[in-house]
Amino acid sequence: MTKTAIILGATGLTGSFLLKRLIDDNSFSTIKLFSRSSSNIKNSKIEEHIVDMFQLKKQTETFTGDVLFCCIGTTKAKTPDKETYKKIDYGIPVAATKLAKQNNIAKVVIISATGANANSSIFYNKVKGEMERDVLAQEVSETYLLQPSLIGGERNEKRTGETIAQFFAKTFSFLIPKKYKLIEPETIAKAMHKLAFKTYSETRICSDEIKRIAKT
Repeated sequence: MTKTAIILGATGLTGSFLLKRLIDDNSFSTIKLFSRSSSNIKNSKIEEHIVDMFQLKKQTETFTGDVLFCCIGTTKAKTPDKETYKKIDYGIPVAATKLAKQNNIAKVVIISATGANANSSIFYNKVKGEMERDVLAQEVSETYLLQPSLIGGERNEKRTGETIAQFFAKTFSFLIPKKYKLIEPETIAKAMHKLAFKTYSETRICSDEIKRIAKT
């Protein structure tokens, strides 16, 4: 029996790679995209829902499927206002997981970040940690929180700080512990795709484990 996937963040870097993989996978017959703007990708599998992402709770009737992939995330540079940042990085994944639980979606795969910690004194790590805590509180049958380190790849928008960080991460890779090494968006997307079909022993999955899953 074919599956229905939901993707949040399909217009982003990792989400776009994941979308391409699911389009090519005959195991998925329907791919529901929830976003504030169109992906501009035309395919018979795609069912687009252009919505207010801060009001996902209103999408109860259409938010149905077998697996939820959440690739939503912003940056300090792109979203300097902390309240808006939290609405995106905390509010959207938690609201989506609540809908998944309500609609009996058995598997949730969410991109979080290395350093996520609800007790952290660093705002951005704290937001990710609170998101993880409240996602897990929904008790969906299978929940996977991917914690990648710095994500590589070329983006449409200019992110000077990330570009510099990527340069140093590549140049001095031999000095960086595996957990913190640069990871490519294609690798994350590949691991997310594979997690749709397997049960993994851990809920929180760090960068080196993401790479391992992608290779298996």
